[in-house]
Amino acid sequence: MIEIRKAGPADISTIQQLAETTWWPTYEPIVGADQVRYMLNAFYSTEIIGQQIASGSQTYILLLDEGVAKGFAAFSPRSEDPDIYKLHKLYCLPAVQGKGYGRQLVQAVELAVLEAGKITLDLNVNRHNNAKSFYEKMGFAVAYREDIEIGQGYEMNDYVMRKVLNRDSSDQKD
Repeated sequence: MIEIRKAGPADISTIQQLAETTWWPTYEPIVGADQVRYMLNAFYSTEIIGQQIASGSQTYILLLDEGVAKGFAAFSPRSEDPDIYKLHKLYCLPAVQGKGYGRQLVQAVELAVLEAGKITLDLNVNRHNNAKSFYEKMGFAVAYREDIEIGQGYEMNDYVMRKVLNRDSSDQKD
């Protein structure tokens, strides 16, 4: 049975394990091992995730199948425009990609955005990440390109993708 639930402090190590397992095959061919290690340390430390969960600056959700975590997402209103939500993170284990878990996580985020009374959802995806086609299938379109300096000479070279939700979008089935 599949369950999607809000993650809390007790789930931080699970989130870190999911990120570690998904990031290496996803990003090492794109940005190299040094940048992957830097980004995992910068974005997925116990302190960072703990602060995000405690402050509510990002809401994390976990997808579990038969009680085993298979993926997670994190989202929040954009700080510069709270009418627009941002999907900060969406990762499913490589072994289960293509099984519909990512779609279910996106739909859960869309529902949360709609329940907050908003209709616009943005995300960033690396310009060389194959996930771009998944997001297009989910109804996102490229809004613009963005290069973000993240420290130590590293950059994220992304597309910002956007989806305008309708009240029925979170009810779509596979």
